[in-house]
Amino acid sequence: MSILARPAVASLAAKAMQRIAPMAFRLANKRSGEASLLHRFAEYPRRTRELTIPTSIAPAKAVVYLPDAAVDTPPPVYVNLHGGGYVLAMTEIDDSLCRYLAAEAGVVVINVDYVVAPQYRFPAAPRQAFDVVQWVAEHGAEHGWDGGRLIVGGQSAGGGLAAAVARQALEEGGPTIALQVLHYPPLDLAADARDKSSVIAKPMLRPWMADVFNSAYIPNAPRRTDRLASPAHPSDTADLAGIAPAYVITAEYDLLRAEGARYAERLDEAGALVEHYDVPEADHAYDGKDAAKAREVYALIARHVRQATRTEASAAD
Repeated sequence: MSILARPAVASLAAKAMQRIAPMAFRLANKRSGEASLLHRFAEYPRRTRELTIPTSIAPAKAVVYLPDAAVDTPPPVYVNLHGGGYVLAMTEIDDSLCRYLAAEAGVVVINVDYVVAPQYRFPAAPRQAFDVVQWVAEHGAEHGWDGGRLIVGGQSAGGGLAAAVARQALEEGGPTIALQVLHYPPLDLAADARDKSSVIAKPMLRPWMADVFNSAYIPNAPRRTDRLASPAHPSDTADLAGIAPAYVITAEYDLLRAEGARYAERLDEAGALVEHYDVPEADHAYDGKDAAKAREVYALIARHVRQATRTEASAAD
């Protein structure tokens, strides 16, 4: 491993990335103009409000995306957890996804600004994310939402957190989660990224990135086998029967594809896999660059969300 895998160095690198990434994102969006992420899917307006959710870790700020006001029944809730290697706090990168799901799936989307490393190390983020989901289940009705029809999903690190939320819900007897959406998630932080492979020579994720992200997030390497960090690691053999149904999305060129597929097989064995979809000719975070592929896959997510929430509504009746 490189010097970046040393926890002290990784923490410094992560903090530098936290300063640089938001500026780079804003600059990239300014340069791309109407083609930017923030302008994508302009047919879906941004109807939002801000919310702060109390948790055992720290108050979690969130942006709430509202569906069509014409809906006359309390809408289901989709708790969204953004990517960023457990280090970057950038909820805005999922703005187009949140607008799309609010409009096309008819859900309230809660885009959570969860705590990140190295300021908050593992297991703070998965615990806070679970607290948020519990709060929504218990208090959703107070806001006009149906907390009994609840989905949790995330991209990249957010997908890993969504898997951790579903695992905690299984272990702690609830809340009921209608669907977990795991979108190109990292599910084995214990394995060295240099031992992971891609079908292309230069995938987007590089081993040095894993050195920074993993060491800043979980400095104690042996602890990276924890089930809330690495449910696809061979050491996690717990029975997953009863875990929330899962829609797993991997990308053909992604360095994380194999662990996503491996976890999908495990969920299938537990009777919890709704579908595993492998996006062809796509790399990690493909949806940030390819609007056409993003629209295609977001439509699939929206379809699964609608189906899951309809099933929950029928079961409640």
